[in-house]
Amino acid sequence: PLAVPLAPGQAAIDVYDDGTVHNAMLHFGTRAGTVLPIGVGVGAVIVDPQGKIFLAKRGKEARNESGKWEFPGGGVEFGEALEQALVREVKEEYGFDIEVQELLDVVNHIIPDEKQHWVSPTFLCRVKNGTPRIMEPHKCDEIGWFELDEIPEEKLTIASRKSLESL
Repeated sequence: PLAVPLAPGQAAIDVYDDGTVHNAMLHFGTRAGTVLPIGVGVGAVIVDPQGKIFLAKRGKEARNESGKWEFPGGGVEFGEALEQALVREVKEEYGFDIEVQELLDVVNHIIPDEKQHWVSPTFLCRVKNGTPRIMEPHKCDEIGWFELDEIPEEKLTIASRKSLESL
């Protein structure tokens, strides 16, 4: 992709040869000369008909928090509605369809060690069609369905721990 430069007060985007835009990030300034982007991502608390919750374990090549379990989701593309981004991300990464039901919370997902800040609305969702499978093995090591009291809270990503508190 062609990376559009990031400067104070501008947006950073990756533009692909086919004209699609990915990884839109806002930028609000610098600290000690370092660019500090703020990304917009979405998360899904997906519940199956038996009341179990879907989690994914982030792989070695995940953008951040490798090895942690999470409520799935991903980045919002330029011009994309939050709910559309969530449906697309789950389909791309896990091969099944979801129905977005309602907003659960909005989390500031700040990862100081990795100098990342994501604003992450998380939605309650249900399975609409299909069976989950790992579609991007470089980004995901494992998936599973968990009872609420079986979720490994200490092994969750920062954003997922915060959203778990909202359930």
